[in-house]
Amino acid sequence: MPPKRAPKTRRPRPDRRPRGTTVTRGGREDTREEPERKCIVSGESQPKAGLIRFCVGPDGMIVPDVLGRLPGRGIYVAADRAAIAKAAAKGLFSRAARQPVKSPEGLVDLVEALLARRVVDLISMARKASGAVTGFEKVKDWLVKGKARILVQASDGSERGKDKLYPPDGDESRFIGCLTSGELGLAFGRERAIHAALAAGGLTTRVVEEAARLAGVRVQTGQQDGGETALKDT
Repeated sequence: MPPKRAPKTRRPRPDRRPRGTTVTRGGREDTREEPERKCIVSGESQPKAGLIRFCVGPDGMIVPDVLGRLPGRGIYVAADRAAIAKAAAKGLFSRAARQPVKSPEGLVDLVEALLARRVVDLISMARKASGAVTGFEKVKDWLVKGKARILVQASDGSERGKDKLYPPDGDESRFIGCLTSGELGLAFGRERAIHAALAAGGLTTRVVEEAARLAGVRVQTGQQDGGETALKDT
């Protein structure tokens, strides 16, 4: 009997790359698929996660679309308080929309409130999925056991109390401190909360992204309550 031939193997083409992969000028592959948009203030393009989307309402009024779901052509501004204020004051929204539009009074404050609500809602969802805890002892236990991915502490909590806990691996990028105790408490169904921790997961990734946008828009006033009561989650 003639010897059996080895089955043919199909060799991949050398120029075939995974779908969604691009190559930079230096030849390095970039697998990021996140689309970019241009900020109408700086003129720079960056990932959508760091921008605030606006659109023009039926009444010709600029509407912030923090969820990115409203219909119509999007107008993007960096998640920066000064940038949004400049876009409204200098008529940059009208230029980008190519039509006369109006900006509501207190646009920056409106964006801040919407982003804060978004972060609170996401943390609340993480809590319901058993991916978030509050309270000094519970947060400390998660940090010690390595379960905590992100440390969250209220901006108006006592520094003496907050200094007793550190972000995982001492990495400051794993720390969120732009929420007030009232906002953080709202996420856990409490009057207020000072300490919280988030476990790894998709919701946590979204919390980090939205908190970064909030931090860019919010004026950080620092410690507001240095009393002993600020040490407790109630």
